[in-house]
Amino acid sequence: MPTERLVLASQSPRRRDILARLAIVPDIEPADIDETPQPGEDPDTYVERLARSKAAAVSRPGTVVLAADTAVVIEGAIVGKPTDRDDARRILMAMSDSSHLVVSGVAVSRHRTDHQMEVVSGVERTVVQFAKITPARLDWYLSTGEGDDKAGAYGLQGAAGIFADRVDGSVNNVIGLPLGLVDRLFAELSLDLLSFATPPA
Repeated sequence: MPTERLVLASQSPRRRDILARLAIVPDIEPADIDETPQPGEDPDTYVERLARSKAAAVSRPGTVVLAADTAVVIEGAIVGKPTDRDDARRILMAMSDSSHLVVSGVAVSRHRTDHQMEVVSGVERTVVQFAKITPARLDWYLSTGEGDDKAGAYGLQGAAGIFADRVDGSVNNVIGLPLGLVDRLFAELSLDLLSFATPPA
């Protein structure tokens, strides 16, 4: 077992659930940073910058921090969480019978005892094709409230899976944490992601 503590700089239950599949239970320490996009910032740069900022904000000696930020992109524009149900309706209609992009920035920081912090990061991109969403199905989905707190107003792991005709790329990325990228970033810092897993009883 590593001597460093693993910290997840996020309150996202989806990210915790994905790590739990590997029997990894990190400490939860959400980072409080300004998430406003900078003028002219493209989606890939935006999510990677936020992930690196979150990792750095929480990092301290004796910790390995995993941070991520996910954005839905429609025709080049970053789409955040809906402000209300009407906004969610607008977002989902824009996705109906078309494809959109989901980009996640992931950063891992390792803060050694000599107070030197290392940060590595990367971006994962996934294309999601939605079927045509009928008004009746849209009303049904909105009534579930599932998309109220999610970027792009939907969660692929839930009822909105009925809308997704095709996913090109990492499904975990759409849910919120691309494990393959996470594993590669840990390796860049000479860490084994699975070393943070709870040993079988």
